[in-house]
Amino acid sequence: MDAIERQVVDVFIDGVKVLGLPRSIGEIYGLLFISQQPLSLDDLVEKLEISKGSASQGLKLLKGLGAVKEAVGEIDRRTYYRPSLELKRLVGGYIREQIRPHLDSGKSKISLVATRSIDDPERREFLEDRLDQLNSWMRRGSRVLPILQKLLGQ
Repeated sequence: MDAIERQVVDVFIDGVKVLGLPRSIGEIYGLLFISQQPLSLDDLVEKLEISKGSASQGLKLLKGLGAVKEAVGEIDRRTYYRPSLELKRLVGGYIREQIRPHLDSGKSKISLVATRSIDDPERREFLEDRLDQLNSWMRRGSRVLPILQKLLGQ
């Protein structure tokens, strides 16, 4: 990679760190983003010096998020990848694949905690207050996500 490609890839690496995603996801998307031509799995492995397994898993996640698109090579019939540049699709995919499952899992866990009986009235009152707060945050998060998608997608 040249200096410009490396700099752009680094921007995406920093971005995925904030989201708690693996570094390789940022590397793969960043390289696809700055590449003039679609790249194959082997191209990504070679240019990023990552394992084939890491590249394959990264592409699988990025495809699930809607962040990359497949293209078949005209000459060699290999699968090539190019980035999706639609912010709405990227945000929507991240919310659908990462944030919503976390919120749903949190709601389930809160429900399980709420069903437990606690003998100590002071502790029970404290936990009920905290669970109410968590539920409030979850409801707010569920209401904000569609608005966030719409704002960032336009």
